Amino acid sequence: MNSRAPMARDDTPSSSDHARVCELIGREPRGDYTIVVRTHTGDPVVLRNAPLLHDRTPMPTLYWLIGPHEVREVSRIEADGGVNEVEEILGLEQLADIHSRYARERDANLPSDHVGPKPFGGVGGTRTGVKCLHAHFAWWLAGGTDAVGEWTARQLSSRGITFAERLS
Repeated sequence: MNSRAPMARDDTPSSSDHARVCELIGREPRGDYTIVVRTHTGDPVVLRNAPLLHDRTPMPTLYWLIGPHEVREVSRIEADGGVNEVEEILGLEQLADIHSRYARERDANLPSDHVGPKPFGGVGGTRTGVKCLHAHFAWWLAGGTDAVGEWTARQLSSRGITFAERLS
């Protein structure tokens, strides 16, 4: 796998997309979203969430990995100690920069008239370090400049798992 993520789209979900998203996450989404990465067959892989849920609760996770194959394979890297490994490799300063850029992108989508609580933290709501490789990989797949997501992609590639042929 090369170090470039697939091109992201920003598709408003159709009714069949919405039904599939509900199936993949196991419930009705509580906020608005678009589908930014799909498989070549059209199945949703990454969602881009609105920064506020329908009830105006802050949603810190802008990019959400929901493709079952992708979730399973990234989970294996986490189970093998990937979170600690990538934190050690990148260091807290670079991770803080990643979180800051993610938060700026997410917060730029807050309604201009919003008052009240805002989403917190960076990738997946994390303030420091790495909480979840899935959220970083989702952002990278969606075209974000995320060294953790890119590292995750390289780990997958080293295990013989590629996504380029699966994703559109």
